[in-house]
Amino acid sequence: MNETKLKGMLGLALRARQASLGMDACRILIRSGKCGIMLLDGDTGPNSRKKAQDMCSQAGVPVMILPAGMIAEATGKDNMAIGISKGSFADRIRGEMTEDAEA
Repeated sequence: MNETKLKGMLGLALRARQASLGMDACRILIRSGKCGIMLLDGDTGPNSRKKAQDMCSQAGVPVMILPAGMIAEATGKDNMAIGISKGSFADRIRGEMTEDAEA
């Protein structure tokens, strides 16, 4: 995964209002059916991580774990979760993450 490219996409998604920061905002996005992908920080606690993964698996939303501190670096806000709305940003981020997993 090209971390610089991913950070740039996260920052752009936030500025384009295609991203929701924080667990509560992500929960609202998922329940509304508009979440394309949920990203969790590597420092997220095990209980929060399990809750997020269970919520996403129920809704059919993919979850990716990012390196610790990447969300804060990309957005300038100290949050453990970011939900990306369905659309081009979510598709590109998912593609970037799966492309890296295949390599």
